[in-house]
Amino acid sequence: MSLPSATIGQASSVDFDRLVFDDVSRYFGRRRALAHVSFESCAGEVVGLVGPNGAGKSTVLALAATTLQASSGQVCYGDRSAAELGPALRGRVGLLAHELQLYPELTARENLEFFAALFGLDRVAERSVEALERAGLGSRADDPVSGFSRGMRQRVALERALLHDPTLLLLDEPFTGLDEASAEVLIERLRTLKAAGRIVLLTTHDFENAEAVVDRVMLLKAGRVAAIDSSTGSLRDRYRHAMRGEAVPGGAV
Repeated sequence: MSLPSATIGQASSVDFDRLVFDDVSRYFGRRRALAHVSFESCAGEVVGLVGPNGAGKSTVLALAATTLQASSGQVCYGDRSAAELGPALRGRVGLLAHELQLYPELTARENLEFFAALFGLDRVAERSVEALERAGLGSRADDPVSGFSRGMRQRVALERALLHDPTLLLLDEPFTGLDEASAEVLIERLRTLKAAGRIVLLTTHDFENAEAVVDRVMLLKAGRVAAIDSSTGSLRDRYRHAMRGEAVPGGAV
């Protein structure tokens, strides 16, 4: 997410401790992507969005990121809407899209320094080094990103999304293409962010890794929030039963 320096400079005036979707619908022409979606995500909470392709998960992230506007209903950050908070709101949001938004011809360090400068941050070089150390990639700082594995690029992109210390972090399928070691690094990073009081909203089809970090799961079916068992069984089993409209044996929807 690219933000002008002035916007980032104003971000310190924006503060919120929850993300609220209030009866939100979104249409693309005559096609309905979301219908009357309501939920709340609080500071220190990781919420997982699950559902089949085309269910509206990425639309939820785009609305939360302010790159889309609701057709009806309202998205609020604390008690205020995006319109009330203005452009500075984007300085409090970090977005990791499925497309990682890195420049392959640049090194890992150069990528982060570029985005840190774009964000209008101070200590650009130091911040970039610190971020790569957190990602476990300090020794690869001066290697072109084009030679990195998907997992390594994912780790760089996550730190890029966190450079400006956002309140709200939005992740679109963050476990895609990760090996076990990279997935564990991501899980630990998300736990750290949770402990720091960040609001984290992620979409995923990787139930096993998601189960290790999410506090709550929200199921979307055809653009609507659907019930999913929260008591027993693995997330994969609960998802399968919810998609069939069944209760998990021994559980209660």
